[in-house]
Amino acid sequence: MEDAASSIKAHYERHALSWDADRRAAGWIDKPYVERFMSLLPYGATVLDLGCGGGSPVALHLVTHGFRVTGVDSSPTLVSLCRARMPEQEWIVGDMRSLALGRLFDGILAWDSFFHLQPKDQARTFNTFAAHAAPAAILMFNAGLAHGEAIGSYRGDPLYHASLDSSEYETLLADSGFELIEHSIGDPAKGDRISWLARAHSEQQT
Repeated sequence: MEDAASSIKAHYERHALSWDADRRAAGWIDKPYVERFMSLLPYGATVLDLGCGGGSPVALHLVTHGFRVTGVDSSPTLVSLCRARMPEQEWIVGDMRSLALGRLFDGILAWDSFFHLQPKDQARTFNTFAAHAAPAAILMFNAGLAHGEAIGSYRGDPLYHASLDSSEYETLLADSGFELIEHSIGDPAKGDRISWLARAHSEQQT
């Protein structure tokens, strides 16, 4: 497990172009989650997209609807695709676990990315969420159903996933200054994602 977890950055850089093509070719069945996130934000809101990939379809959809996106991904190749597609937005090669941009965002998204972190690093990343959340910011991420680790596969290479328990996420959200809005568990019509949607307290501090 440790080897698979530590190789996530290399995995996505190695398969960057294939992953991007596969993501764009597949039907965007999880789109309703992103649109629910968008519905809670004002027009023109700033969004921090953690694990932005190549920017399509998620960030592109946000930008098309008037949001200003700062995307972060560990893969230089995927970030370069974002820069080519949406040069007017901001794209950063970085790690969500240690990110410190020194500014706040109206929305924070860690979609299909957060679950590649080890459980201990997921807990640590709530510090990143809190440090970048403007008052009343909207946070959305997806994970698994119970505490554990699993190894999947992509193009013949192992692909690490992990999750905490629901009670752990609830505690981390509360301790980080977020109030839970929705917890959606595996709707097949929307891509079977297990999502968390929360709002930062209006007095959220950095």
